[in-house]
Amino acid sequence: MIRAQVWFRCAAMHDPVMPCLVRPAVIGWKGKHREIDLTLEREFTGAELLKRMKGWITVDPGLAVEVIQRHGRLKCFDNGELVVEIEDEAALEALRKDVSLHFGDQCDVEPILRGSR
Repeated sequence: MIRAQVWFRCAAMHDPVMPCLVRPAVIGWKGKHREIDLTLEREFTGAELLKRMKGWITVDPGLAVEVIQRHGRLKCFDNGELVVEIEDEAALEALRKDVSLHFGDQCDVEPILRGSR
């Protein structure tokens, strides 16, 4: 199993950025006839986090999810970072080629070295 960070170009500054989840989403309810004091914290999946980046990055987030998930699984690490888990080196190279084909220099996949996290 290989884990890799996915870097995109910031739409404003044009430097490499990676979305990360700072804290879980807090979900609650609003009652029509009563007040509901219940909330839940819920983490986003990697795909959910990336899809919320529309307008913040220079590529279409929906297409990025589609392209990346052909080769691996998008996940949010416990520290909030977006990563893709890939089976082996061949799958990593196929992902890199597919990303380059669709997004050019606007997206990059960088393997995380073992022991660096």
